[in-house]
Amino acid sequence: MPEVTINGPAGRLEGRYSPGRTPTSPMALTLHPHPQHGGTMNNKVVYTLFQVFAQKGYATLRFNFRGVGRSQGRFNRGDGELSDAAAALDWLQAVNPNTSGCWVAGFSFGAWIGMQLLMRRPEVGRFIAVSPPANVYDFAFLAPCPSSGLVLHGDADEVVPRESVEKLVQKLSHQRDIAIDYRVVKGASHFFYEHLPQLASAADDYVKRSSVAPPRVRSARVTTRVAAR
Repeated sequence: MPEVTINGPAGRLEGRYSPGRTPTSPMALTLHPHPQHGGTMNNKVVYTLFQVFAQKGYATLRFNFRGVGRSQGRFNRGDGELSDAAAALDWLQAVNPNTSGCWVAGFSFGAWIGMQLLMRRPEVGRFIAVSPPANVYDFAFLAPCPSSGLVLHGDADEVVPRESVEKLVQKLSHQRDIAIDYRVVKGASHFFYEHLPQLASAADDYVKRSSVAPPRVRSARVTTRVAAR
């Protein structure tokens, strides 16, 4: 898995990249949880998402936000990290100019950054948000949400209450031409300890189905599923 260095707005960003199977393969950017709470690109949830895309032959990138690992700079309360994500997406596009699609996937803080990124970058056609911290951060900027996607959450999450995620899902599902697939993993904590296979299975299934499904639907809808232990 090649190590890469990306020119970010606050200095160099450390990353890991898995090339696409073909020049037209879709690409995916994966974003890690909060830098000040131990979040790195090697987080197991982020690595699991990375592997889901890489094993399907997608051009896949994960990287450390500023101030994490060997990435330069300092934590910037989300604004700088959003700029880092935009720079990473620029790099991914430059390496894959003929890509056939673009995904962004994030965990916790990374999900919040990823949702902001898709609002600013129309090329992002699909998203995966794992445990989006709707109890901590304001997601009101998703008005309207421009892309359909998957929201994954553990029903034993001790950091993000299920009610706050369901409220966000309902808000997104009321928007026209957007389909939200909401999946709850039974017994999973915020970090999906001992439930990473279920997370991987849900993400893999959604990516597989989305690769053959049209990117838009006629009206907004939400599908809720509960994954077994």
